[in-house]
Amino acid sequence: MLNFILTWLAAAFSLAATAYFVPGFKVDSFSAALIGAVVLGFVNAIVRPLLVLFTLPFTILTLGLFLFVVNAIAFWLVASLTPGLSISGFFPAFVGAIVLSVVSWLVNWGLQIVKPS
Repeated sequence: MLNFILTWLAAAFSLAATAYFVPGFKVDSFSAALIGAVVLGFVNAIVRPLLVLFTLPFTILTLGLFLFVVNAIAFWLVASLTPGLSISGFFPAFVGAIVLSVVSWLVNWGLQIVKPS
């Protein structure tokens, strides 16, 4: 249970840090980041795999680069579903998805969260 809470807090912190680094992406409060982390988890678990499946021909055609666009769409969906999170366009969503991935990796690496086996 502690691992789940730490992972959730790390995701929320990563969202807040992404808002600091990416112009056009705004998080109103840390509670909005906490809610956004939950919504991001659901979108990554349910919606993103469907988007990847439906856009598979484009992904193959672009040698996987279209997955960046899929990530941006998923990130934009999270911002539209979460009160207190806003993205001002596609480019901030695109850059924000990349920055969020890097920041999340750094935060999780820094915390050295060990997943139970």
